[in-house]
Amino acid sequence: MLYLFLLINLFNKFSGPTLMHQPQVTLELAIEHGLNKEEYERIKNILGRVPTFTELGIFSVMWSEHCSYKNSIALLKTLPREGGKLLVGAGEENAGLVDIGEDLAVAFKIESHNHPSAVEPYQGAATGVGGIMRDIFTMGARPIASLNSLRFGSLEDARTRFLFAGVVKGIGDYGNSFGVPTVAGEVYFDESYQGNPLVNAMAVGIVKKDLVASAISKGEGNPVMIVGSSTGRDGIHGATFASEEISEKSEAKRPSVQVGDPFTEKLLLEATLEIIKNGWLIGIQDMGAAGISCSTSEMSAKGKSGMKINLDKVPLREKGMTAYEIMLSESQERMLCTVKKGYEEKVKNVFEKWDLNCEVIGEVTNDGILHINYQGEEKAAIPAYELVLGGGAPVYIRETKEPAYLKEVRAFDFNSLPEPENISEVFKKVFSSPNIASKRWVYEQYDSMVRTNTIVGPGCDAAAIYLKDTNKALAMKTDCNSRYVYLNPKEGTKIAVAESARNIICSGGTPLAITNCLNFGNPYKPENYWQFKQAIEGMGEACRFFNTPVTGGNVSFYNESPETAVYPTPTIGMVGLIEDLNDITTSYFKDSGDLIYLIGEDCEELGGSEYLKVIHKKVAGDSPKLDLEREKKVQETVLYLIKNRIIKSAHDVSEGGIICALAECCIICDEKNIGAEVSIPVKNRDDFSFFSESQSRIIVSISKHSQPEFEKYLNEQKQAFCLLGKTGGDKFIVNNKISIHIKDLSDIYFQTIPRFMNDER
Repeated sequence: MLYLFLLINLFNKFSGPTLMHQPQVTLELAIEHGLNKEEYERIKNILGRVPTFTELGIFSVMWSEHCSYKNSIALLKTLPREGGKLLVGAGEENAGLVDIGEDLAVAFKIESHNHPSAVEPYQGAATGVGGIMRDIFTMGARPIASLNSLRFGSLEDARTRFLFAGVVKGIGDYGNSFGVPTVAGEVYFDESYQGNPLVNAMAVGIVKKDLVASAISKGEGNPVMIVGSSTGRDGIHGATFASEEISEKSEAKRPSVQVGDPFTEKLLLEATLEIIKNGWLIGIQDMGAAGISCSTSEMSAKGKSGMKINLDKVPLREKGMTAYEIMLSESQERMLCTVKKGYEEKVKNVFEKWDLNCEVIGEVTNDGILHINYQGEEKAAIPAYELVLGGGAPVYIRETKEPAYLKEVRAFDFNSLPEPENISEVFKKVFSSPNIASKRWVYEQYDSMVRTNTIVGPGCDAAAIYLKDTNKALAMKTDCNSRYVYLNPKEGTKIAVAESARNIICSGGTPLAITNCLNFGNPYKPENYWQFKQAIEGMGEACRFFNTPVTGGNVSFYNESPETAVYPTPTIGMVGLIEDLNDITTSYFKDSGDLIYLIGEDCEELGGSEYLKVIHKKVAGDSPKLDLEREKKVQETVLYLIKNRIIKSAHDVSEGGIICALAECCIICDEKNIGAEVSIPVKNRDDFSFFSESQSRIIVSISKHSQPEFEKYLNEQKQAFCLLGKTGGDKFIVNNKISIHIKDLSDIYFQTIPRFMNDER
């Protein structure tokens, strides 16, 4: 474990106006900065000398896990990082880019802001949204949608409720003020996240293919400009903070949490898109993790160039800042631009029009060296290539060991579970689990309709965003069942990819590509690294099969508290294309008298299920199995039925099993609360069949007159299906054993989380 609190004490000692000289750099100081002995010696070999204090700070953030991916990049390179309709390979730019036709491309990416949100939930979540938006518009894309994936401890705990409320408010306030709709996401609660919540933010944008910008710097003599907000001391060593375990010392690390301003970011968006459109740029990059250190080094390395930077020209909002602080500051809403020589004044005029800072702070060189000058002294001279991922940054493959707990949990005998005495009460209890219940309390705090492009917002299987001036829409979703990954990292991650694709299909779209946010524990612990490696293998296998290449994303290690590591959580963000607006499909029943079918088949799989956790307080068994061929066949079948207007609704079976999915179809839409009477096929026991979470199953509804055509097609495809029942009435009736009024069902679904948050339970 790396002791971040030593770094904070160090910065308090060696920062600010009291600094009269730079401290002597030693191995001990390097270790306090999160570097090891081998890395310190490597730095000395690169430089041919002992680094200055500023250089040590730059190396420490650039070689942190958060920036260098030193413990993950070797495995990440095994993922399918090209193919499909990708326009740039994974990791080549600030965000992934996929061709969607009509001279348009979609840019999208997901990143974590876990550690900052654990310490300061509001600003941690808000700046996570701001950072991912900047990654999108530095590509030249206008953001059109925001998504998120959130994980917290038990809602019974007051601290969890505080974190949950703060994170949701931070996401809502920033996104709403910035003016981009938050249209989809997921929220899960489990004790494993009690001390270390996960806050993953995703953004999606649209760009014309001839206006795509690059994060590159080249052309000797071209000016380097910093634009946007002034630089302060907030966020210093935030990248290192993200590369440490959460501990009881974390409350003292609030200086490492950035502070965001969505109104400034909105101005920065408009100014940035204007200068990109005018063709005055060579390249542009957001100043996120590691601030000026990251943007100068990565842009230079990509362009095989160098830079001369004069920090005296950087607009500061605090007095007495040192070169070390300026280089490491993670103040928000800032960009670094390399501008075509002679266009400096034009660029300045644009940013001045938007009331933003814009200063020339240096120029491009051809020596490959990052020269940092301040107050008449050269504070750093580092080969840019040696700082970055894929360059000189260290790369490690850690030891792996299969966790001992797997043998125990997989040996669990499900037949030892007592049969429920009252299946109706069991259903109500499972359906009221915060993991199943509606997240309306969350998304009502988000503006999901701003910009008027939202066709399907939060609540259904996937969101749908209209592409103006076309007949197309984008479908988008985030997904991961971390219990499955805990029980079987490879299979569980395959399921996360498959379920994301299934949700896109249920919305009428064709999956295009994914981005990922890989949330794991300390990689130096062999069991954690084994989970990570297995998850990467599963993701690669599924993405190759579905032809959904990985556009990039984020790795977040060290998600641990003193008590435990979080469940391994490889969150998948997927985007799909809906070719015809008439194909858009939602999950809720549309009309009384329609027939309800299940496409797919049940294998009575309860490993990692919500039923097992809620009713029996266990997380055991193996994850559900995923047959990729069967999954693909189900998806292709449903998409054909949608495109041929044969089905009226589609909803995948996931957490809570088929009974919870059917109940959701009745009540998800307030305007279409329609009862249903169904008969779920039972193989062995009611509870096993009702709550099974077997994969590759989709519930659909059709008009009665479509029944012959529907069944004929499925029989021709040799696709397993069964008639469950029909819609209508004001009750949800299951196998003549459960009968609940729709109003009561709706109350359970929509009021569970508000009751927790209002202390009404």
